[in-house]
Amino acid sequence: MSKKSFRPSLPTIKSSYYGNADHVNFKERIEDYLAPNSRNLPMYKDKPNHIPGRQKGNYGNKIGAVILLLVGVLWLTGIVRIPGESTSTHWASGPHRWKTRKEAVREAFIQSWDYYAEHAWGMDTFHPVSQTSKNMGCAPGDKTSVCSPTGWIIVDALDTAMIMNLTSRVAKAREWISTSLDFGKVESEMNTFETTIRVLGGLLSAHYLSTTFPSLAPLSEDDVGEKGEDLYIEKAVDLSERLLGAFDTPTGIPYSSCILNTSIGVRSRGDGGAASTAEATTLQLELKYLSKLTGEPLYWEKAEQVMAAIDAPRREGNLLPIFVDPESGNFRGSNIRLGSRGDSYYEYLIKQYLQTGSRETIYLDMWDEFLEGLKKYLITWSEHANLTVLVERQSGLHHEITAKMDHLVCFLPGTIVLGLTNGKTVEQAKAEMGSAWGKKQEEDLVLAEELMKTCWGMNLVTPTGLAPEIAYFRIGKPAPTWNFTDPEWTMPRSLPFEDTQSWREDYDIHSNDVHNLQRPETVESLFYMWRLTGDIKYREWGWKIFESFMKHTAVYDEDGMVVGYTSIGSIKVLHDKAASGFGGKTNRLMIGQRVPRDNMEGFWLSETLKYLFLLFEDDISPWNDLENIVFNTEAHIFPRFDIGTEGKVWKTGWERKERVVLEEQKLP
Repeated sequence: MSKKSFRPSLPTIKSSYYGNADHVNFKERIEDYLAPNSRNLPMYKDKPNHIPGRQKGNYGNKIGAVILLLVGVLWLTGIVRIPGESTSTHWASGPHRWKTRKEAVREAFIQSWDYYAEHAWGMDTFHPVSQTSKNMGCAPGDKTSVCSPTGWIIVDALDTAMIMNLTSRVAKAREWISTSLDFGKVESEMNTFETTIRVLGGLLSAHYLSTTFPSLAPLSEDDVGEKGEDLYIEKAVDLSERLLGAFDTPTGIPYSSCILNTSIGVRSRGDGGAASTAEATTLQLELKYLSKLTGEPLYWEKAEQVMAAIDAPRREGNLLPIFVDPESGNFRGSNIRLGSRGDSYYEYLIKQYLQTGSRETIYLDMWDEFLEGLKKYLITWSEHANLTVLVERQSGLHHEITAKMDHLVCFLPGTIVLGLTNGKTVEQAKAEMGSAWGKKQEEDLVLAEELMKTCWGMNLVTPTGLAPEIAYFRIGKPAPTWNFTDPEWTMPRSLPFEDTQSWREDYDIHSNDVHNLQRPETVESLFYMWRLTGDIKYREWGWKIFESFMKHTAVYDEDGMVVGYTSIGSIKVLHDKAASGFGGKTNRLMIGQRVPRDNMEGFWLSETLKYLFLLFEDDISPWNDLENIVFNTEAHIFPRFDIGTEGKVWKTGWERKERVVLEEQKLP
């Protein structure tokens, strides 16, 4: 079969799921809605506990079919644009633009999923341009194509398919999980963190959605009324038992990797054997929820033991170096940042507090301490436009700063507002807090808004409208800092992008950092900012990012039809025919940054498209209500639960030690 080319935006879409038709066939799509099980896909035999009314989902599917038919008519008349068509704004100016934009994101997910299903079904990685794939579960040195999969894509993307109500695809994934996913056959070293957030998180989210909200991608059940083992929770428990081997360390801080079939933890082969601080502390939501589901406290205890060990040194401002030794519990080096290896430690502080009914105040205290440390040591402003910059301290808190922001840090604006309002809107939070909403809360809100703008600017400043992996910033000397001494001081606001071009001078994108990996962090924060502040500009920014993804990351077949999406080598190169010369087999193999990186990241399906879909969703349901749920760091959906009513097992099992100021923290 001929390889696919990476080519300019064209108006036609091909979806392999619907056979060899050149265009998406709306009649077939509607038939799939009306009869979601007509394809007779094999099903997992032992069904979850039967939920009355699960078979009643066809009514909702018929409504969905009618809506989709209307979308089809609008598309045929030119009112609605589907992914891959040339950019136009007039079609989206009406009151229904967000529904049609949400449908466009859904279509992009279908394209990505179906192309993967056609060429790499069951495999853990997929390279859409070359149509090649491999499994994460291949043993070291294994040259064969037969090695056990881990569900790196299928399980990770499953809950996205559920909330998009893609019934037949969910059924196919569920059947694959039941027959082909066997963690006991995975003999290689699997990253403890990635396996937990992607696979365990995906299984737990699928369990939650399928059992609590059966109208999402409803599956017909045989053996109606018969109780059986639940597929997702069964697999989750099996995986967790195997991952526990990573926690078999003197401190309880897990090793970086684990061999699943033997449940043996493996020290990192780099970094002097140290583990990533973020990776060790971003397992807690998953393990705590599993304990809640199973009644087994061991997972909860393992999660909390890590937090106690990590917090024991009581670092200033609760700002931690990015490496920690699992055997001694000592931090390695002095590099402090919220980018890679540091980011999700802070994210899970506030989310642990929210997950457990806002009763584990120890994590709220740690979060608040972090926010004050963040302002004191890691926030500055750019030289020309007062852009808020979240810097790094690569040699420690009291040494020079590096004005560098990984795209990964763009999770923070949305998370700050989430912690500020507890999932309510800002308006609701202000009304409930009354006089307790003061200067600190206003500063935190402004900080989030300004960081969000800086992250949006990382997209706006590039020719493609897509952010680089890393951006550096030009700042003044000395760099301005937060003023805690002047009670009248107010945080600087950035200049409007629309009124000046000087802000462009503040971004400095290095040649090594120009790639884009389909990352979700900016659209993640845009989702939170929209839902919690109600400011429509965050939706508009998200739509522009989505359009840029469609235009510059699409993979086309040789008939000019969009079949999938890929990471790209440079956000500085316009990936259209006029600018790059893509379009033929020879040109596709050009050497240089214009060649796509040829990889569809799993988080493209599990996070980026999910957050965009939710950003354009008007209806708030229990499964996407931020007062009821919490997203793990891979965007998997977990419920909040109140440990105050759940008995003695569900409580914080450790206390913070008094902070001792370390000698290196006294340095000038």
